[in-house]
Amino acid sequence: MKKDIKFYFKLFASTFYLSAFTFGGGFVIIPLMRKKFVDQYKWIDEKEMLDLTAIAQASPGAIAVNAAILVGYRLAGILGAMITILGTVLPPLLILSLISLAYTEFRDSLIVKYVLRGMQAGVAAVIIDVVVTMGIDLIKERKVLPIMVMLSSFVAAFFLHINVIFMILASGMIGGMAMYYSKHIKKSGEGK
Repeated sequence: MKKDIKFYFKLFASTFYLSAFTFGGGFVIIPLMRKKFVDQYKWIDEKEMLDLTAIAQASPGAIAVNAAILVGYRLAGILGAMITILGTVLPPLLILSLISLAYTEFRDSLIVKYVLRGMQAGVAAVIIDVVVTMGIDLIKERKVLPIMVMLSSFVAAFFLHINVIFMILASGMIGGMAMYYSKHIKKSGEGK
């Protein structure tokens, strides 16, 4: 992939646009990043985007910024990460700066309250889309362990009300053990 000034501008413009017109946080911006960088530009493949998403969700900080850093770094190294950080952080910074000038009017506006309430339904639909898309991809690959982790995490969060931090730690340990086990089996299989 040729990295010239047009590429960097396209990278900045993409993250700026996604950040400016996405409401609902990281879980909403991830599928939009997938559509932009995987489907439209074909800069990253589907599996790699899923891996970057998992890392972004497990890392401390805002998921949208984490994902932007990872995508930017993957595409263009440190300069790409800096460009995507700027593109992701700048829109909320500008919007919140403008809103702060007239905070009282926004806070008391009935129209703003109804608009935000309506947006909650859209955000919920996008989050469901992410879960279904990722779940279908796992089922297509017929990977039993990730499917079991996903289902058990849902049960733990929804029915048992277990803290998300414990689920992330447990999922990380399960993934680490699975990696170790698969490498150990490969090595012992190659030695025969």
